[in-house]
Amino acid sequence: MFQDLAEFWSVKPEEALAKLETRANGLTDAEAEIRRAACAADRMDPKGKTTAWGLLLGQFKSPIVLILLAATLLSFALGDPTDALIILTIVMVSALLGFWQERGAAHAVEKLLSLVQVKVKVLRGGAPAEIPLDNVVPGDVFLCGAGAVIPGDCLLLESTDLFVDEAPLTGETFPVEKEAAPTPADAPLEKRTNALFMGTSVVSGNAKALVAAIGRKTEFGKVSERLRAKPPETEFEHGVRKFGYLLMEVTLMLVFGIFTINVFFHKPVFESFLFSLALAVGLTPQLLPAIISINLAHGAKKMASAKVIVKRLASIENFGSMNVLCSDKTGTLTTGTVQLRAALDAAGRESEKVLLHAYFNSSFETGYENPIDVAIRECRKFDLSACRRLDEVPYDFLRKRLSVAVARSDGNWLVTKGALRNVLDVCVDVETPDGGVEPRAAAAARIQEQFAKLSGQGYRVLGVARKHLGDVAKITKDDEAGMTFLGFLAFYDPLKEGIVAAIARLNRLGIRLKVITGDNHLVAVEVAKQLGLAEPRILTGEELRRTGDAALVQKADQIDIFAEIEPNQKERLILALRKAGNVVGYMGDGINDASALHAADVSISFDKAADVAKEVADIVLLERDLSVLVDGVAEGRTTFHNTLKYVFMATSANFGNMFSMAGASLFLKFLPLLPKQILLTNLMTDFPEMTIAGDSVDEEMVARPRRWNIAFIRKFMLTFGLISSVFDYVTFAVLLWLLHAGVEQFRTAWFVESVVSASLVVLVIRTQKAFYRSRPSKYLLGATLAVGVATVLLPFTALGRLLGFVPLTAGYLVAIAVVVALYIASAEWAKKIFYRHVSL
Repeated sequence: MFQDLAEFWSVKPEEALAKLETRANGLTDAEAEIRRAACAADRMDPKGKTTAWGLLLGQFKSPIVLILLAATLLSFALGDPTDALIILTIVMVSALLGFWQERGAAHAVEKLLSLVQVKVKVLRGGAPAEIPLDNVVPGDVFLCGAGAVIPGDCLLLESTDLFVDEAPLTGETFPVEKEAAPTPADAPLEKRTNALFMGTSVVSGNAKALVAAIGRKTEFGKVSERLRAKPPETEFEHGVRKFGYLLMEVTLMLVFGIFTINVFFHKPVFESFLFSLALAVGLTPQLLPAIISINLAHGAKKMASAKVIVKRLASIENFGSMNVLCSDKTGTLTTGTVQLRAALDAAGRESEKVLLHAYFNSSFETGYENPIDVAIRECRKFDLSACRRLDEVPYDFLRKRLSVAVARSDGNWLVTKGALRNVLDVCVDVETPDGGVEPRAAAAARIQEQFAKLSGQGYRVLGVARKHLGDVAKITKDDEAGMTFLGFLAFYDPLKEGIVAAIARLNRLGIRLKVITGDNHLVAVEVAKQLGLAEPRILTGEELRRTGDAALVQKADQIDIFAEIEPNQKERLILALRKAGNVVGYMGDGINDASALHAADVSISFDKAADVAKEVADIVLLERDLSVLVDGVAEGRTTFHNTLKYVFMATSANFGNMFSMAGASLFLKFLPLLPKQILLTNLMTDFPEMTIAGDSVDEEMVARPRRWNIAFIRKFMLTFGLISSVFDYVTFAVLLWLLHAGVEQFRTAWFVESVVSASLVVLVIRTQKAFYRSRPSKYLLGATLAVGVATVLLPFTALGRLLGFVPLTAGYLVAIAVVVALYIASAEWAKKIFYRHVSL
């Protein structure tokens, strides 16, 4: 088998190929499959991926459930096998239900993620093949270009003008130039210029590299293994954790108090202990993790039908809470199909010479494919048979220029295209219409006047320049000097059809759109007017540089369009908007968007984006259309609200019933319900709540962004829990004083009342409207009615008798029906008052 290749950057390519037992034309598919199995242990576990066993064992991670299981086993040992088996069965059924639901959710998400899988190009059997990033193995020969992510630590075999962003690994701000020349074994990480490292990405150029290590054996993997850093907690996860603390405090106080009091009143110690544990299980919404997973997976599937793929489920809540969306202009607000409208000389007249040189530049560049070069090549075809590409200096986001060296019959020429200001910076003179030249300073005013005129019409303007190289064939950035300015290229990218309506829908959803663009402010103003912003508030990159961080937090919130923005300024803008209290989404698809995507609460990219952008995104749109995003936001909010519904249902009904049961145990001479009956109550009330993921949500609940609110949940729990408890005590009074119920009749009647009322109140508290004006899903309604009927019939069955229930007479059933009806009416009345004074 191949050897591990330590210090591979100091090894010659042929030696590295030999040690890894591979060839310059790559592995075969069969060889790669063998290595994939052998290297399985080296791969880092994908974030959030859980095995089936992990999911199953996770159902028993609650200390209360574990103690209850131990107690049932003790009960079995002490000679009470029937009750022990019943309790054990109920706990196991509840766990299996949670496992089944979570497993189904996990499978659904895996299928969705496969739709937006990042792929890399390798040589397999000598031919280029695209494979999933996770399938790369040591010995693969990796082919990369601009925008590609590096799948492992690699040794360069060949490279052309290769620049790599190593910021995720080294913190280096600027792209690092790489070339295929050995470096010393003791070279520090940043000096290994012939090595590519996992977790980094290609900014420009292309290369052929040998994969030497993957996963845990890479430099990135070693750091990751040492730190074991968890991903940042989302606001939703933070809310779930705080909610858990709230329930834990209430549960511990209740269980300890009830157990102590029952023992004080000389009730059986072991039975009192089981009773207290059962109360704790009844109060704890143990299906909450499963319900959250189900809701998020269901929401992800629904969003997928709207062409929105969720890569990280926890981001759905932030997606629904988002109130600011930052987006580039090109391809999102506009069609992205850039058209070259004019090639003009320095005097503003149509020029075939300018167009020809732009065609040279676009036809011979080998970097990241972009719409501008496509537009130039498609505008008009020139015969390049007499020309030859010599060399290239790729575009980067600091120079904002792209230069190629071209061999022609009249010698070698350097042709440069890029942002007008950056092209003029390397020019000393300007070509006049008659073919002569004049100093740049003499023509500066005319050039700026022409630039302002074209920009004011909404055109994106680039400059073209050239220089004679003589016999020079290889070029560097230093050759971009002493050039002659030829003229302008004016591009037009029309707005997408329906974009104005889509932005209006975003506004109705409470989301403000902020445009971040590299275009100059004149173009930005024209586009803003087309979008319906009569007087847009604009901040330029130059003004941004002069603005301090504290001032920017105040200012950024008021701005509509950020123009002339540098790539490294995007992250600063996102962080300022977040500090201002916004939940910020950022849409990006380019190599230079990675840092801003990392900084946003919700990072959004596109299926056809650069690999590095798609890799870091939380959400990937299958269609580059803002209306698709609008539909996704609505689904995200629906998912969030359905998750909160379960919390409302579980806390209100469970808290009321368990508090009532605790209180009743103080004045009754018997336990109001046996431990197995309490657990059954909890299990049966969970059945309707399992269907909550598919429930409908009122329009007003998705009309604006909402966040997790623990204070609101606490008030909701106390209000509706208290109402539930009041009617439980009414039930006690009816059973004891009016119907003179015995122990078994009391337990049976209260079990029926508890389950039926807890099931039906779901239909009330799931909506802020009157319950008869908001239609639940057919599954929720069906499950609720089915549980109600099953509960009423259970005491008449053999299973009911095994559980300690007895058949109820018509008098008992009528009394229960009256109490439940009064409870539902009271809950409906209380809901109106509650939402009048408290808002989510």
